[in-house]
Amino acid sequence: MSGAESDVMVVAGILPLFYRIVPTAVVEGPAETATRNYVARDSDGDRWFVKAYPADTDLDAERQVLELGQFARLGRVPVPVVRQTLDGDLIAAAGGMAVSVAAFVENAETAEGGLSGARWAAVGETVGRLHRSLACHPAGPPRRVPAREVCDVKRARQRLERLLSRFAKKPPVSGFPAWAQETAARRLDALPAVAAMVKELPASLTVQTVHGDLASPNLLLRGQRVAALIDFRPPAHRSPTWELGRILLDPRTVLAEPDWPARLADAISAYRAANPALPADELLAVSRIAAGYLACSVYPLSEAVDAPAALTPELKAYGRNRHAAMTELRDRLTQVEEVLDGLLH
Repeated sequence: MSGAESDVMVVAGILPLFYRIVPTAVVEGPAETATRNYVARDSDGDRWFVKAYPADTDLDAERQVLELGQFARLGRVPVPVVRQTLDGDLIAAAGGMAVSVAAFVENAETAEGGLSGARWAAVGETVGRLHRSLACHPAGPPRRVPAREVCDVKRARQRLERLLSRFAKKPPVSGFPAWAQETAARRLDALPAVAAMVKELPASLTVQTVHGDLASPNLLLRGQRVAALIDFRPPAHRSPTWELGRILLDPRTVLAEPDWPARLADAISAYRAANPALPADELLAVSRIAAGYLACSVYPLSEAVDAPAALTPELKAYGRNRHAAMTELRDRLTQVEEVLDGLLH
């Protein structure tokens, strides 16, 4: 029996023992970076998503992740229900494997293809409800921090200089690594202009408990609606405007939708209706923060030296798209802020 077959057997044994789920089939599910996943069908025909954690996983932190998602669910945010064990736990461990079990999201696709049409407003409204709900999380109420903590140009300089020094030890001659070295150098040269752009942000910005990893793979869509938000991170305070821009202005969306400033306005309008507490000047800055964040990022340029084996064709394309989207956001910054200013004031 192979290792994969053995793991399937362990999952099939855990489900009735800890969850009172009698599986009629267990198969490997969609792969993730840190976990192995399985899909189980029970005797009633329902499907369950089983996440298996590596042996060195901090299970207490993963329980916090699951609890955060269920807290958001109380605020009518579409988060799959997590099945508790018979002892009321969110994670079960047996046979050298630790797992969590959640309802399988049927007939859904990730947002990795980009946003279009009514999906913009649907995502804006859902993220608004998410942030309104998580503002009440026990991890702490929203607070204000200096804008430099959200877009830290000084730290970006240090990270880019460190990356370039590592490239210099063994300069790449072609392909993505050579492009990554050249792009990192261009970003370092552009940091004074980025600092000037960031200086126009409000002096302080709201931070609060957020999803933490609200990227396109973790946003599931069904038709024109949001089907689910998945794969939260442990509770931590970050800028809700940063998180909103991260999902709405995903590089694949920005590069595929020429009219993205108008569509962004649709999403911001829906967000504001769902979460009126976030100040208008922060929503106005959403594209500025997104552009600053991309300009200060070393990912996935750093993978060329940190994890060359991780450089799949998809990740290389994503890296080039991130850089192109950053340029697009900066070039159209005045236009988009005029559109949002008319909406918000």
